[in-house]
Amino acid sequence: MKQVDYFTERNQKNIKKIRELTRDLPDFCYDFFVGIENTTSTLTRLNYAYDLRIFFNFLLEETNLLRGKTVYDITLEDLEKVSAQHIERFISYLTSYEFNGKQITNGERGKGRKLATIRTFFKYFFKKDMLTKNVTSKVDMPKYHDKTIIRLETDEVAKMINTAENGYALLGREQAFHKHTDMRDFALITLLLGTGIRVSECVGLNIDDIDFSINGIKITRKGGNQVVLYFSDEVRDALVSYVDWREQFMKDKGVPNEERALFLSLQKKRMTTRAVELLVKKYAKAVTPLKKITPHKLRSTYGTALYRETQDIYIVADVLGHKDVNTTKKHYAAISDDIRREAATKVKLRDVVKEEPKQ
Repeated sequence: MKQVDYFTERNQKNIKKIRELTRDLPDFCYDFFVGIENTTSTLTRLNYAYDLRIFFNFLLEETNLLRGKTVYDITLEDLEKVSAQHIERFISYLTSYEFNGKQITNGERGKGRKLATIRTFFKYFFKKDMLTKNVTSKVDMPKYHDKTIIRLETDEVAKMINTAENGYALLGREQAFHKHTDMRDFALITLLLGTGIRVSECVGLNIDDIDFSINGIKITRKGGNQVVLYFSDEVRDALVSYVDWREQFMKDKGVPNEERALFLSLQKKRMTTRAVELLVKKYAKAVTPLKKITPHKLRSTYGTALYRETQDIYIVADVLGHKDVNTTKKHYAAISDDIRREAATKVKLRDVVKEEPKQ
C-alpha cells in the first residue's frame, strides 16, 4: 500500500477541519471557501475559518445587529448592516475576550491577521456583487511596531549544537533521557542551524530526500513546490551518523520499512512540529535561558550568518524561500547597517606611509 506523504496528509487533515468549522458558520461561508480554494493554501483557509468563527460570535454576542438570531440564521443581507465602526469595535474586542471558556488576548499582529481575514471575506462577496459595499476598506490596519530580532550569537550556536550532541548542559531527567535521542537531536539541531529550513520542511523530510553525493536535501516549500537545498560537510557528518543510527533503531524497535520519515519519535512515528519546537526550546534554554528561541529563531540565525558571509540579500532570500526579497530586507536591515559601517573602513584615502616633517 502506497504511503501518503506528510504534506498530503497534513492538507487532508486541514480540509477535514475546515469542513467541520464551516458547519458552525453561516451557510454562505461555504461559497467563500470554495471560491478562494485555488488561490490559498489549506492552512490559510483553516486560519480564516477560525477567525470568522470569532467574528460571527462577536456580532452575535457583542452587538445588537443580529438580535434573536443564531449563527445559522445569518444572511448576506445581515452583513450589509455591518459598519466600519462595528469592524473597529471588533478589533478592540480582540485585545482580550473569552471564547469557549478560555481567555484569549491578541497583540497588534494578531489583530492585524484577523482584520486581514475579514477584509478578504468582505472583498470576496463585494467582488461577486453579493454585497453592495466593502466596509472593511474603510478600516486601517493596526500599526506594527518593529520587534526586536532574536537570534543566537556564534558562541551560542556552538554551545547549542554541543549540548544536543553531548547533553552536558542539561540537568536531571533531561540529561538522563538524552542518551535515547542524542544522535537524532544532534542531527536535527545541526540541520536547522546549518540550512535555515522551516520546522514544517524539517518534519516533512523523508529518508529518501537526502542525497549525500551532492550534500543536498529535497524540501517542500510553503505552497507545495519542491527545491533542493545544499548543506555543509559539518551538516553531512551529523546526518550520516544519524541515518546509520536510525537504521539500527528501526531494526531494534521493529519499525516497518514503509516508514520513510527522516526524524522519528521514540514512538517510532514521524516527529510533529510541536515536538521539534519543544526540542529546540529545551536545548536553547540550557545555553541561553534569557532568550526565547524557537525553530524560526534558528532560521533567522542561519539567515544572519549567510548574509554576513555573502552580503547578497538575493541569495539569502532564495535559500530561505522568501517569495518577496523585501521580506528578507526587512529582517536583515540592521545587519546591512553593520556591513555598510564596516565597508566604510575599507576605503583608504591616504594609504601611504606618512612622511616625517622636514627639519
